[in-house]
Amino acid sequence: MNEKKIAIVGRPNVGKSTLVNRIAGRRLSIVDDMPNITRDRIYVDATWQDKNFILIDTGGIVEGNEDEFVKNINAQVDLAIDEADLILFIVDAKSGLNPYDYDIANKLRQIKKEVLLVVNKVDSKAQADLASEFWALGFDDMHLLSALHGDGGVGDLLDIITKDIQPETVEELEDDIEKPIKIAIVGKPNAGKSSILNNLLKKQRAIVSNVSGTTRDSIDEEVVFEDKVYRIVDTAGIRKKSKVDYGVEMFAVDRAIRAIRECDVALLVIDSEEGLSDQDKKIASICEEAGCGLILAFNKWDLVKNVQTHKYEQEVESEAPFLNYAEKIYISAKTGQRLDNIFRVAQMVQEQRAKRISTGLLNKVISEAYNLNPPSSIKGKTLRVYYSTQAKNNPPTFVIFINNKDLIQDHYKRYISKKLRENFGFKGTPIVVSYRQKGDK
Repeated sequence: MNEKKIAIVGRPNVGKSTLVNRIAGRRLSIVDDMPNITRDRIYVDATWQDKNFILIDTGGIVEGNEDEFVKNINAQVDLAIDEADLILFIVDAKSGLNPYDYDIANKLRQIKKEVLLVVNKVDSKAQADLASEFWALGFDDMHLLSALHGDGGVGDLLDIITKDIQPETVEELEDDIEKPIKIAIVGKPNAGKSSILNNLLKKQRAIVSNVSGTTRDSIDEEVVFEDKVYRIVDTAGIRKKSKVDYGVEMFAVDRAIRAIRECDVALLVIDSEEGLSDQDKKIASICEEAGCGLILAFNKWDLVKNVQTHKYEQEVESEAPFLNYAEKIYISAKTGQRLDNIFRVAQMVQEQRAKRISTGLLNKVISEAYNLNPPSSIKGKTLRVYYSTQAKNNPPTFVIFINNKDLIQDHYKRYISKKLRENFGFKGTPIVVSYRQKGDK
């Protein structure tokens, strides 16, 4: 089930981002007295009373302004409103009712979605009394609060917006193992992502075109292969940041990156005729940072003549050694060649992401690696490894306790990670290894 999305809208400088940060419990959106600080939509995962939802922070709406900058912000707000299940309309009690508030109220009344009027910056009883002027906006109810000071009004608002959300239970968390494997199809524009989706689904689900950037929104569908369920997510092509136009394309890229962060396995589609590009490497870096599994899918294999797969493996090894862990497949969306391997390899990669190593075996491997190749001393001091444990999986994450973090060098970190892979595999998944010394939390 998709999580409830709540868009926070209003004119500039009414405290939208402050409210987002208050609800999230951490500073995520930039807060400043200068209007239009928030330009892009910011997605924030939030929880209240074990109920999960997504906040969408937006830029300030200024209706009737033909400035290109303002028009782009308004366009992005429209997209946020379009995908939201609930809209929080924020107004400012300190500055009072504003003509822009009327414009926004008229705009929101035209949509067929629930809108809650929230009067922010109510820091005193006098301001609460003055807030009655906002009844003129024509909404049935309004909610008074101070996002900056986090008064009881914030909690009351959260009770209202989460009333129809079921709290997540321990049993539901355990059931995650049985959920469909989520595969995000990502890559540069025109690499063949939508064609792959259409072929996998055996129907025309996404628009296929030679024009770069045809896919704007992320598209997802479930498909069953060999009695296992997979959720396939097609995304917009991700171009170099300098070439992305502010507006619809930027929003589409934002959604694509979010899809990467939410997926189990990313299928990075690479044009076999072009080979591995710098942009492919950047997208792969986003996938690695997100902690999802990674499959490099060399597409358009039917157009490659007299070239063996070994050439591409060497290219990855020489130009992007950080991607050596990624699984590689060679496919053709046009002919359907080896497309079934996407499911089989994704299943294997997800199993690797979920792998857990016993503490005893892990410590044995780390100890053997240390004794086989002891680190060199630094200024007469020698690195000591005390204990190792796996903190979590998805992706596999390890903590190694040592005597002094200043003594662990980057090349030795790479050596330890290499030994972990040699002993436990972890094919297709990034691994995270952190080092802690006595006294660290």
